Amino acid sequence: MTKTGQDHLDSLRDGRSVYLDGQLVGDVVDHPAYRNAIRSTAALYDFQAAPENQELMTFESPTGARVNRCWQMPESYEELVQRRLALEAWAEQTNGFLGRSPDHVASSLCGMMMRLDLFQAHGEKRAEALRDYFEYVRDNDRFVTYVVVSPQADRSKGVAEQADEFLAAGICDEDSQGITVKGAKMLGTSCIMANEVLLGTIQPLQPGEEKYAFSASIPLGAKGVKLLSRKSYEAAAVSEFDNPLSYRYDENDAIVYFDEVKVPWERVFVHRDPAMCRAQYHETPAHVFHNYQAQVRLMVKLRFLVGMARKIAETTNVLIYPQVVESLGSLAGQAGLIEGMVHGMEAKGTYVGKYYVPDRHLMYASQVQAQQMYPEVIQAIRQLTGGGVIMLPSGAADFTSSETAGYIEKTQQSPVVNSKDRVKLFKLAWDAIGSEFGSRHTQYEMFYAGAQFAVRNHSYRTYDWEKATGLVDRFMDSYDLPE
Repeated sequence: MTKTGQDHLDSLRDGRSVYLDGQLVGDVVDHPAYRNAIRSTAALYDFQAAPENQELMTFESPTGARVNRCWQMPESYEELVQRRLALEAWAEQTNGFLGRSPDHVASSLCGMMMRLDLFQAHGEKRAEALRDYFEYVRDNDRFVTYVVVSPQADRSKGVAEQADEFLAAGICDEDSQGITVKGAKMLGTSCIMANEVLLGTIQPLQPGEEKYAFSASIPLGAKGVKLLSRKSYEAAAVSEFDNPLSYRYDENDAIVYFDEVKVPWERVFVHRDPAMCRAQYHETPAHVFHNYQAQVRLMVKLRFLVGMARKIAETTNVLIYPQVVESLGSLAGQAGLIEGMVHGMEAKGTYVGKYYVPDRHLMYASQVQAQQMYPEVIQAIRQLTGGGVIMLPSGAADFTSSETAGYIEKTQQSPVVNSKDRVKLFKLAWDAIGSEFGSRHTQYEMFYAGAQFAVRNHSYRTYDWEKATGLVDRFMDSYDLPE
Protein backbone atom coordinates (compact mmCIF):
# COMPACT_ATOMS: atom_id res chain seq x y z
CA MET A 1 0.00 0.00 0.00
CA THR A 2 1.08 3.59 -0.63
CA LYS A 3 2.56 5.28 2.41
CA THR A 4 0.14 7.59 4.25
CA GLY A 5 0.55 10.45 6.68
CA GLN A 6 -0.38 8.24 9.63
CA ASP A 7 2.28 5.75 8.55
CA HIS A 8 4.83 8.54 8.72
CA LEU A 9 3.68 9.82 12.11
CA ASP A 10 3.89 6.30 13.53
CA SER A 11 7.39 5.83 12.12
CA LEU A 12 8.70 8.87 14.03
CA ARG A 13 7.79 7.41 17.42
CA ASP A 14 11.11 5.60 17.58
CA GLY A 15 12.64 6.95 20.78
CA ARG A 16 14.90 9.45 19.00
CA SER A 17 16.97 11.81 21.15
CA VAL A 18 16.07 15.43 20.36
CA TYR A 19 17.29 18.23 22.63
CA LEU A 20 15.63 21.64 22.86
CA ASP A 21 16.20 24.34 25.48
CA GLY A 22 18.52 22.03 27.39
CA GLN A 23 16.02 19.21 27.71
CA LEU A 24 15.33 15.88 26.05
CA VAL A 25 12.12 16.38 24.10
CA GLY A 26 10.63 12.89 24.11
CA ASP A 27 7.89 12.28 21.52
CA VAL A 28 8.51 14.83 18.74
CA VAL A 29 5.26 14.00 16.95
CA ASP A 30 3.12 15.84 19.50
CA HIS A 31 5.65 18.34 20.84
CA PRO A 32 4.59 22.00 20.33
CA ALA A 33 7.96 22.83 18.80
CA TYR A 34 7.58 20.35 15.93
CA ARG A 35 4.07 18.89 15.69
CA ASN A 36 2.70 21.16 12.95
CA ALA A 37 5.71 20.88 10.64
CA ILE A 38 5.70 17.12 11.15
CA ARG A 39 2.04 17.04 10.17
CA SER A 40 2.74 19.20 7.13
CA THR A 41 5.25 16.53 6.10
CA ALA A 42 2.76 13.76 6.86
CA ALA A 43 0.21 15.59 4.68
CA LEU A 44 2.53 15.08 1.71
CA TYR A 45 2.12 11.34 2.10
CA ASP A 46 -1.66 11.69 2.44
CA PHE A 47 -1.64 13.72 -0.78
CA GLN A 48 0.22 10.99 -2.66
CA ALA A 49 -2.04 8.27 -1.21
CA ALA A 50 -5.26 9.97 -2.36
CA PRO A 51 -6.79 7.85 -5.16
CA GLU A 52 -6.98 10.82 -7.54
CA ASN A 53 -3.24 11.50 -7.10
CA GLN A 54 -1.87 7.95 -7.36
CA GLU A 55 -0.85 8.17 -11.01
CA LEU A 56 0.59 11.68 -10.68
CA MET A 57 2.55 11.04 -7.49
CA THR A 58 3.50 7.37 -7.45
CA PHE A 59 4.87 4.55 -9.58
CA GLU A 60 5.28 0.82 -9.18
CA SER A 61 8.82 -0.04 -8.12
CA PRO A 62 10.57 -3.10 -9.60
CA THR A 63 9.45 -5.12 -6.57
CA GLY A 64 5.81 -4.10 -6.95
CA ALA A 65 5.61 -1.48 -4.19
CA ARG A 66 3.64 1.69 -4.99
CA VAL A 67 5.98 4.53 -3.97
CA ASN A 68 6.57 8.22 -4.60
CA ARG A 69 8.00 9.18 -7.99
CA CYS A 70 10.99 10.78 -6.26
CA TRP A 71 12.42 7.23 -6.21
CA GLN A 72 11.93 6.84 -9.96
CA MET A 73 15.08 6.78 -12.11
CA PRO A 74 13.89 8.16 -15.46
CA GLU A 75 14.96 6.45 -18.66
CA SER A 76 13.66 9.15 -21.03
CA TYR A 77 12.88 12.85 -21.26
CA GLU A 78 9.20 12.04 -20.87
CA GLU A 79 9.82 10.11 -17.64
CA LEU A 80 11.95 12.95 -16.25
CA VAL A 81 9.13 15.42 -16.91
CA GLN A 82 6.59 13.01 -15.42
CA ARG A 83 8.77 12.75 -12.31
CA ARG A 84 9.13 16.55 -12.12
CA LEU A 85 5.36 17.02 -12.20
CA ALA A 86 5.20 14.93 -9.02
CA LEU A 87 7.97 16.97 -7.37
CA GLU A 88 6.20 20.16 -8.40
CA ALA A 89 2.85 18.98 -7.05
CA TRP A 90 4.46 18.11 -3.71
CA ALA A 91 6.18 21.52 -3.53
CA GLU A 92 2.84 23.20 -4.16
CA GLN A 93 1.46 21.57 -1.00
CA THR A 94 3.93 23.63 1.07
CA ASN A 95 4.42 26.53 -1.37
CA GLY A 96 8.08 25.55 -1.54
CA PHE A 97 8.72 26.34 2.13
CA LEU A 98 9.83 22.83 3.12
CA GLY A 99 13.38 23.21 1.89
CA ARG A 100 14.38 19.61 2.48
CA SER A 101 11.24 17.64 1.78
CA PRO A 102 11.48 13.85 1.36
CA ASP A 103 12.13 14.08 -2.40
CA HIS A 104 15.47 15.88 -1.95
CA VAL A 105 17.79 13.18 -0.65
CA ALA A 106 15.74 10.51 -2.43
CA SER A 107 16.84 12.28 -5.62
CA SER A 108 20.46 12.14 -4.46
CA LEU A 109 20.25 8.40 -3.82
CA CYS A 110 18.71 7.88 -7.26
CA GLY A 111 21.71 9.67 -8.75
CA MET A 112 24.14 7.43 -6.87
CA MET A 113 22.35 4.32 -8.04
CA MET A 114 22.70 5.47 -11.65
CA ARG A 115 26.47 4.98 -11.30
CA LEU A 116 26.55 1.89 -9.15
CA ASP A 117 29.63 0.89 -11.14
CA LEU A 118 31.65 3.56 -9.29
CA PHE A 119 30.74 1.97 -5.97
CA GLN A 120 31.59 -1.46 -7.38
CA ALA A 121 35.05 -0.17 -8.29
CA HIS A 122 35.36 1.12 -4.73
CA GLY A 123 34.34 -2.29 -3.37
CA GLU A 124 31.70 -4.86 -4.26
CA LYS A 125 30.47 -5.02 -0.67
CA ARG A 126 29.95 -1.25 -0.56
CA ALA A 127 28.02 -1.36 -3.84
CA GLU A 128 25.88 -4.21 -2.54
CA ALA A 129 25.18 -2.21 0.62
CA LEU A 130 24.05 0.82 -1.39
CA ARG A 131 21.86 -1.27 -3.70
CA ASP A 132 20.15 -3.09 -0.83
CA TYR A 133 19.68 0.12 1.13
CA PHE A 134 18.20 1.94 -1.85
CA GLU A 135 15.68 -0.83 -2.40
CA TYR A 136 14.76 -0.75 1.29
CA VAL A 137 14.16 3.04 1.54
CA ARG A 138 12.47 3.13 -1.87
CA ASP A 139 10.04 0.29 -1.24
CA ASN A 140 9.22 1.57 2.25
CA ASP A 141 9.08 5.20 1.04
CA ARG A 142 11.30 6.30 3.91
CA PHE A 143 12.07 9.96 4.49
CA VAL A 144 15.86 10.26 4.23
CA THR A 145 17.72 13.50 4.92
CA TYR A 146 21.47 14.10 5.11
CA VAL A 147 24.28 15.76 7.04
CA VAL A 148 27.29 16.31 4.80
CA VAL A 149 28.96 19.45 6.21
CA SER A 150 31.36 19.59 9.16
CA PRO A 151 30.95 22.11 12.01
CA GLN A 152 32.61 25.41 11.12
CA ALA A 153 34.99 25.77 14.10
CA ASP A 154 38.38 26.94 12.74
CA ARG A 155 37.64 27.34 9.04
CA SER A 156 41.28 28.01 8.22
CA LYS A 157 42.03 24.35 9.03
CA GLY A 158 40.93 20.99 7.65
CA VAL A 159 38.89 18.46 9.61
CA ALA A 160 42.01 16.60 10.76
CA GLU A 161 43.63 19.81 12.06
CA GLN A 162 40.88 20.89 14.46
CA ALA A 163 41.61 21.00 18.18
CA ASP A 164 39.21 18.11 18.74
CA GLU A 165 40.06 15.06 16.64
CA PHE A 166 36.38 14.12 16.54
CA LEU A 167 34.77 17.52 16.24
CA ALA A 168 33.68 16.39 12.76
CA ALA A 169 32.16 12.95 12.57
CA GLY A 170 34.80 10.34 11.94
CA ILE A 171 35.43 6.62 12.28
CA CYS A 172 36.74 6.05 15.79
CA ASP A 173 36.67 2.24 15.63
CA GLU A 174 35.70 -0.64 13.33
CA ASP A 175 35.45 -4.40 13.49
CA SER A 176 33.86 -7.29 11.62
CA GLN A 177 30.39 -5.96 12.45
CA GLY A 178 30.82 -2.42 11.15
CA ILE A 179 32.21 1.03 11.95
CA THR A 180 31.77 3.24 15.01
CA VAL A 181 31.21 6.92 14.36
CA LYS A 182 31.98 9.79 16.70
CA GLY A 183 31.58 13.53 16.20
CA ALA A 184 29.19 16.09 14.72
CA LYS A 185 27.74 17.09 11.36
CA MET A 186 25.46 19.84 10.14
CA LEU A 187 23.09 21.11 8.77
CA GLY A 188 20.56 18.54 9.90
CA THR A 189 17.60 20.18 8.16
CA SER A 190 14.45 18.06 8.61
CA CYS A 191 16.30 15.47 10.73
CA ILE A 192 13.72 15.82 13.47
CA MET A 193 10.93 14.76 11.09
CA ALA A 194 12.81 12.27 8.89
CA ASN A 195 13.40 8.53 9.26
CA GLU A 196 17.02 8.17 8.23
CA VAL A 197 20.10 10.37 7.89
CA LEU A 198 22.73 9.90 5.20
CA LEU A 199 26.01 10.75 6.90
CA GLY A 200 29.00 11.75 4.81
CA THR A 201 30.93 14.73 3.52
CA ILE A 202 30.51 16.86 0.44
CA GLN A 203 33.49 19.07 1.30
CA PRO A 204 36.90 18.20 -0.20
CA LEU A 205 39.06 15.92 1.91
CA GLN A 206 42.83 15.51 1.78
CA PRO A 207 45.18 12.54 2.16
CA GLY A 208 45.47 11.85 5.89
CA GLU A 209 41.78 12.56 6.47
CA GLU A 210 40.62 9.04 5.64
CA LYS A 211 38.82 8.53 8.96
CA TYR A 212 36.37 11.27 7.91
CA ALA A 213 36.06 9.92 4.36
CA PHE A 214 33.06 7.66 4.61
CA SER A 215 29.38 7.56 3.74
CA ALA A 216 26.74 5.68 5.70
CA SER A 217 23.06 5.78 6.57
CA ILE A 218 21.73 5.69 10.11
CA PRO A 219 18.16 5.55 11.45
CA LEU A 220 17.51 8.75 13.41
CA GLY A 221 16.26 6.73 16.35
CA ALA A 222 19.53 4.79 16.60
CA LYS A 223 21.36 4.63 19.92
CA GLY A 224 23.88 7.45 20.30
CA VAL A 225 22.36 9.81 17.70
CA LYS A 226 21.78 13.20 19.36
CA LEU A 227 19.78 15.91 17.58
CA LEU A 228 20.62 19.37 18.93
CA SER A 229 17.71 21.47 17.71
CA ARG A 230 17.94 25.14 16.90
CA LYS A 231 15.26 27.45 18.28
CA SER A 232 11.79 26.43 17.15
CA TYR A 233 10.02 29.15 15.16
CA GLU A 234 6.89 27.01 15.31
CA ALA A 235 6.88 27.16 19.11
CA ALA A 236 7.26 30.95 18.92
CA ALA A 237 4.38 31.34 16.44
CA VAL A 238 1.60 33.34 18.13
CA SER A 239 -1.12 31.65 16.11
CA GLU A 240 -1.70 30.29 12.61
CA PHE A 241 -3.31 33.63 11.67
CA ASP A 242 -0.36 35.66 12.94
CA ASN A 243 2.47 33.38 11.70
CA PRO A 244 0.97 31.10 9.04
CA LEU A 245 4.28 29.90 7.56
CA SER A 246 6.19 29.51 10.84
CA TYR A 247 3.19 27.70 12.28
CA ARG A 248 3.13 25.06 9.53
CA TYR A 249 6.50 24.75 7.82
CA ASP A 250 9.31 25.17 10.34
CA GLU A 251 11.22 22.07 9.19
CA ASN A 252 13.88 22.84 11.80
CA ASP A 253 17.63 22.41 11.55
CA ALA A 254 19.86 20.53 13.95
CA ILE A 255 23.44 19.75 14.67
CA VAL A 256 23.64 15.96 14.72
CA TYR A 257 26.12 14.49 17.19
CA PHE A 258 27.07 10.84 16.79
CA ASP A 259 28.07 9.61 20.23
CA GLU A 260 30.01 6.47 19.25
CA VAL A 261 27.23 5.20 17.01
CA LYS A 262 27.69 1.67 15.69
CA VAL A 263 26.92 1.39 11.97
CA PRO A 264 26.74 -2.11 10.45
CA TRP A 265 28.67 -2.75 7.23
CA GLU A 266 25.44 -3.15 5.27
CA ARG A 267 24.81 0.56 5.94
CA VAL A 268 28.30 1.74 4.88
CA PHE A 269 28.63 2.86 1.25
CA VAL A 270 32.05 4.58 1.19
CA HIS A 271 34.89 3.56 3.48
CA ARG A 272 38.02 5.63 4.17
CA ASP A 273 38.32 6.99 0.62
CA PRO A 274 38.45 10.81 0.09
CA ALA A 275 38.27 10.50 -3.70
CA MET A 276 35.18 8.29 -3.53
CA CYS A 277 33.52 10.70 -1.09
CA ARG A 278 33.65 13.31 -3.80
CA ALA A 279 32.86 10.90 -6.63
CA GLN A 280 29.60 9.70 -5.05
CA TYR A 281 28.17 13.19 -5.63
CA HIS A 282 30.08 14.67 -8.56
CA GLU A 283 30.91 11.66 -10.74
CA THR A 284 27.41 10.30 -10.37
CA PRO A 285 24.26 12.35 -11.14
CA ALA A 286 23.56 12.67 -7.38
CA HIS A 287 24.59 16.31 -7.01
CA VAL A 288 22.73 17.30 -10.17
CA PHE A 289 19.63 15.32 -9.28
CA HIS A 290 19.12 16.63 -5.75
CA ASN A 291 19.88 20.22 -6.75
CA TYR A 292 17.51 19.89 -9.70
CA GLN A 293 14.82 18.95 -7.17
CA ALA A 294 15.72 22.07 -5.19
CA GLN A 295 15.29 24.23 -8.29
CA VAL A 296 11.86 22.70 -8.93
CA ARG A 297 10.91 23.56 -5.34
CA LEU A 298 12.33 27.09 -5.69
CA MET A 299 10.34 27.54 -8.91
CA VAL A 300 7.15 26.92 -6.92
CA LYS A 301 8.28 29.09 -4.01
CA LEU A 302 9.03 32.06 -6.29
CA ARG A 303 5.65 31.61 -7.94
CA PHE A 304 4.06 31.89 -4.49
CA LEU A 305 6.12 34.94 -3.49
CA VAL A 306 5.43 36.74 -6.76
CA GLY A 307 1.71 35.98 -6.38
CA MET A 308 1.86 37.39 -2.85
CA ALA A 309 3.56 40.55 -4.16
CA ARG A 310 0.81 41.04 -6.74
CA LYS A 311 -1.90 40.64 -4.08
CA ILE A 312 -0.15 43.22 -1.88
CA ALA A 313 -0.15 45.69 -4.76
CA GLU A 314 -3.83 45.02 -5.42
CA THR A 315 -4.72 45.35 -1.73
CA THR A 316 -3.08 48.76 -1.42
CA ASN A 317 -4.31 49.84 -4.87
CA VAL A 318 -0.88 50.80 -6.21
CA LEU A 319 -1.09 49.03 -9.58
CA ILE A 320 -1.87 52.45 -11.06
CA TYR A 321 1.79 53.43 -10.57
CA PRO A 322 4.20 52.52 -13.41
CA GLN A 323 7.07 51.88 -10.98
CA VAL A 324 4.98 49.24 -9.17
CA VAL A 325 4.11 47.51 -12.44
CA GLU A 326 7.83 47.63 -13.31
CA SER A 327 8.74 46.02 -9.98
CA LEU A 328 6.16 43.27 -10.43
CA GLY A 329 7.36 42.74 -13.98
CA SER A 330 10.91 42.30 -12.71
CA LEU A 331 9.72 39.79 -10.10
CA ALA A 332 7.76 37.90 -12.74
CA GLY A 333 10.89 37.84 -14.90
CA GLN A 334 12.95 36.40 -12.07
CA ALA A 335 10.38 33.69 -11.35
CA GLY A 336 10.15 32.97 -15.08
CA LEU A 337 13.93 32.65 -15.33
CA ILE A 338 14.06 29.80 -12.81
CA GLU A 339 11.05 28.10 -14.39
CA GLY A 340 12.67 28.38 -17.81
CA MET A 341 15.93 26.98 -16.45
CA VAL A 342 14.10 23.95 -15.02
CA HIS A 343 12.51 23.24 -18.38
CA GLY A 344 15.86 23.85 -20.07
CA MET A 345 17.65 21.37 -17.82
CA GLU A 346 15.13 18.77 -18.87
CA ALA A 347 15.14 19.55 -22.60
CA LYS A 348 18.96 19.64 -22.72
CA GLY A 349 19.33 16.55 -20.55
CA THR A 350 21.66 13.68 -21.37
CA TYR A 351 21.88 9.95 -20.78
CA VAL A 352 24.02 8.44 -18.06
CA GLY A 353 23.94 4.81 -19.08
CA LYS A 354 20.26 4.10 -19.60
CA TYR A 355 19.11 6.95 -17.35
CA TYR A 356 18.05 10.40 -18.55
CA VAL A 357 19.30 13.21 -16.28
CA PRO A 358 18.99 17.03 -16.29
CA ASP A 359 21.70 19.10 -17.92
CA ARG A 360 24.47 19.66 -15.39
CA HIS A 361 25.59 23.13 -16.46
CA LEU A 362 22.10 24.62 -16.73
CA MET A 363 21.38 23.33 -13.24
CA TYR A 364 24.48 25.08 -11.84
CA ALA A 365 23.74 28.19 -13.90
CA SER A 366 20.27 28.27 -12.34
CA GLN A 367 21.80 28.01 -8.87
CA VAL A 368 24.15 30.91 -9.58
CA GLN A 369 21.14 33.04 -10.53
CA ALA A 370 19.00 31.82 -7.63
CA GLN A 371 21.57 32.59 -4.94
CA GLN A 372 21.77 36.25 -5.86
CA MET A 373 18.11 36.48 -6.92
CA TYR A 374 16.34 35.36 -3.74
CA PRO A 375 17.46 38.28 -1.53
CA GLU A 376 16.55 40.64 -4.38
CA VAL A 377 13.04 39.18 -4.51
CA ILE A 378 12.67 39.57 -0.75
CA GLN A 379 13.93 43.17 -0.93
CA ALA A 380 11.47 44.01 -3.72
CA ILE A 381 8.57 42.68 -1.65
CA ARG A 382 9.80 44.69 1.34
CA GLN A 383 9.64 47.82 -0.79
CA LEU A 384 6.12 47.00 -1.92
CA THR A 385 4.84 46.46 1.62
CA GLY A 386 6.53 49.49 3.18
CA GLY A 387 5.35 50.10 6.73
CA GLY A 388 2.29 47.94 6.16
CA VAL A 389 3.97 44.84 7.56
CA ILE A 390 5.01 46.70 10.71
CA MET A 391 1.84 48.56 11.63
CA LEU A 392 -0.31 45.48 12.14
CA PRO A 393 -2.49 44.40 15.05
CA SER A 394 -0.51 42.65 17.75
CA GLY A 395 -2.44 39.43 17.32
CA ALA A 396 -5.59 37.67 16.19
CA ALA A 397 -7.19 38.48 19.57
CA ASP A 398 -7.40 42.15 18.56
CA PHE A 399 -10.24 41.22 16.19
CA THR A 400 -12.37 39.73 18.96
CA SER A 401 -11.76 42.32 21.67
CA SER A 402 -14.52 44.89 22.13
CA GLU A 403 -11.80 47.38 23.06
CA THR A 404 -9.84 47.09 19.82
CA ALA A 405 -11.97 45.49 17.09
CA GLY A 406 -13.56 48.76 15.99
CA TYR A 407 -10.24 50.55 15.77
CA ILE A 408 -8.76 47.68 13.74
CA GLU A 409 -11.66 48.04 11.32
CA LYS A 410 -10.95 51.76 10.93
CA THR A 411 -7.16 51.62 10.61
CA GLN A 412 -6.63 48.48 8.53
CA GLN A 413 -8.52 49.48 5.42
CA SER A 414 -8.22 48.50 1.78
CA PRO A 415 -10.33 49.45 -1.24
CA VAL A 416 -10.62 45.79 -2.30
CA VAL A 417 -10.69 43.61 0.85
CA ASN A 418 -11.97 43.84 4.41
CA SER A 419 -9.71 44.62 7.35
CA LYS A 420 -9.33 40.98 8.39
CA ASP A 421 -8.15 39.88 4.95
CA ARG A 422 -5.78 42.85 4.67
CA VAL A 423 -4.16 41.99 7.98
CA LYS A 424 -4.10 38.29 7.05
CA LEU A 425 -2.18 39.04 3.85
CA PHE A 426 0.33 41.37 5.49
CA LYS A 427 0.90 38.95 8.38
CA LEU A 428 1.67 36.28 5.77
CA ALA A 429 4.03 38.67 3.97
CA TRP A 430 5.94 39.46 7.15
CA ASP A 431 6.31 35.77 7.98
CA ALA A 432 7.79 35.23 4.50
CA ILE A 433 10.17 38.20 4.43
CA GLY A 434 10.87 39.55 7.90
CA SER A 435 10.17 37.13 10.74
CA GLU A 436 12.84 34.79 12.09
CA PHE A 437 11.31 32.12 9.87
CA GLY A 438 11.49 34.39 6.83
CA SER A 439 15.05 35.48 7.58
CA ARG A 440 16.12 31.87 7.95
CA HIS A 441 14.65 31.14 4.52
CA THR A 442 16.65 33.96 2.95
CA GLN A 443 19.82 32.56 4.51
CA TYR A 444 18.82 29.04 3.49
CA GLU A 445 18.26 29.90 -0.16
CA MET A 446 21.55 31.80 -0.29
CA PHE A 447 23.65 28.98 1.15
CA TYR A 448 21.91 25.59 0.97
CA ALA A 449 23.84 24.77 -2.24
CA GLY A 450 27.10 26.01 -0.70
CA ALA A 451 28.96 29.30 -0.66
CA GLN A 452 28.59 31.44 -3.79
CA PHE A 453 32.19 30.79 -4.86
CA ALA A 454 31.59 27.03 -4.73
CA VAL A 455 28.42 27.19 -6.83
CA ARG A 456 30.11 29.51 -9.33
CA ASN A 457 33.07 27.14 -9.52
CA HIS A 458 30.65 24.32 -10.41
CA SER A 459 29.26 26.55 -13.16
CA TYR A 460 32.77 27.33 -14.39
CA ARG A 461 33.75 23.66 -14.32
CA THR A 462 30.75 22.44 -16.31
CA TYR A 463 30.48 25.16 -18.97
CA ASP A 464 31.47 24.31 -22.54
CA TRP A 465 34.42 26.71 -22.71
CA GLU A 466 35.87 24.99 -25.77
CA LYS A 467 32.74 25.76 -27.75
CA ALA A 468 32.62 29.35 -26.50
CA THR A 469 36.28 30.16 -27.09
CA GLY A 470 36.11 28.27 -30.39
CA LEU A 471 33.65 30.86 -31.66
CA VAL A 472 36.12 33.61 -30.78
CA ASP A 473 39.04 31.77 -32.39
CA ARG A 474 37.07 31.07 -35.55
CA PHE A 475 36.13 34.71 -35.92
CA MET A 476 39.66 35.95 -35.19
CA ASP A 477 41.06 33.49 -37.74
CA SER A 478 38.93 35.14 -40.39
CA TYR A 479 41.02 38.35 -40.45
CA ASP A 480 44.58 39.58 -39.90
CA LEU A 481 46.80 42.60 -40.23
CA PRO A 482 46.26 44.47 -43.47
CA GLU A 483 48.85 43.64 -46.14
